Amino acid sequence: MKTSVTAPHRRCLRRPLGKPARAGVTAVEFVFVATIAFVFFFAAFEFCRVAMIRHTVDNAVYEGCRRGIIPGGTAADVSATARQILATIGVDNARITVTPSTITEADRDVSVQIRVPLDSNSFVPTNFFRGKTVQRSLTLQREGTT
Repeated sequence: MKTSVTAPHRRCLRRPLGKPARAGVTAVEFVFVATIAFVFFFAAFEFCRVAMIRHTVDNAVYEGCRRGIIPGGTAADVSATARQILATIGVDNARITVTPSTITEADRDVSVQIRVPLDSNSFVPTNFFRGKTVQRSLTLQREGTT
């Protein structure tokens, strides 16, 4: 008698109608992709925030310095103008230095320096800009001086 060895019979597995075949795999893939997408989104958001702070500090130092070079301008006016511009985007803890601290008719130049720490002005707590500051300075000659 001859016996033959046959392969085990494969059963056809059918999924019930309406049930996805890869529901668990899709959920796991979504978790990985969504995590990476959120990291990139928040990193891009933070880089845009820093660029916005840099441009606003540039504008604030320029407008503040312009306020100080006109006849009758004071260091308090310079600081107030710069703070008003920085407040438009919610910048806190800016350090504004005006040189000379008391502007007189005899002063030839007015210098303004603004330092903004990024730690306290970040929307998202990240490590990209920890301990960094945005610093700008500008010196303009007073009007009416030669």
